[in-house]
Amino acid sequence: MDLGKAKSLGMAYTKRNRVGRGPGSGNGKTAGRGFNGQKSRSGYKQRLGFEGGQMPLYRRIPRRGFNNARFSVRFTIINVGDLNGFDAGTVVDLDKILEVGLTSPETPWLKVLGNGEIDRPLTIKTHKVSVSARKKIEAAGGTVELLPLERPKAKKTKESNEE
Repeated sequence: MDLGKAKSLGMAYTKRNRVGRGPGSGNGKTAGRGFNGQKSRSGYKQRLGFEGGQMPLYRRIPRRGFNNARFSVRFTIINVGDLNGFDAGTVVDLDKILEVGLTSPETPWLKVLGNGEIDRPLTIKTHKVSVSARKKIEAAGGTVELLPLERPKAKKTKESNEE
């Protein structure tokens, strides 16, 4: 039988260490606080996460959580001046613009901006158009048809699949 285990059988708690009770206790005089400094004084409290003036961890790591950028709508942009390459009376949409190679397919939505001049009547099928672009297209005898801005459907969750 081990004497150390036999002694601890009847005791639920270990005896607490009483600091500052003389040199014989091993924690006398400075009571385990060292000699000088803020930590040795009474009433010392340290803010949670304080790292001695170093930039704390909670400020060093990148922020997480909700960000509205995931839900922003980005458009494939084209200017009115770029549409002069089409023949008069042509129906111009995103597929036709990509076919000619005026822009790269960034998103499935098209927006026409008013930079430049247009000198021929075209029918523009777009999701968005600036006010100046609409005026220039209609002044040249063309028309603007707005397409519905359909967002991609949200992914189904596990719970909605079971119902």
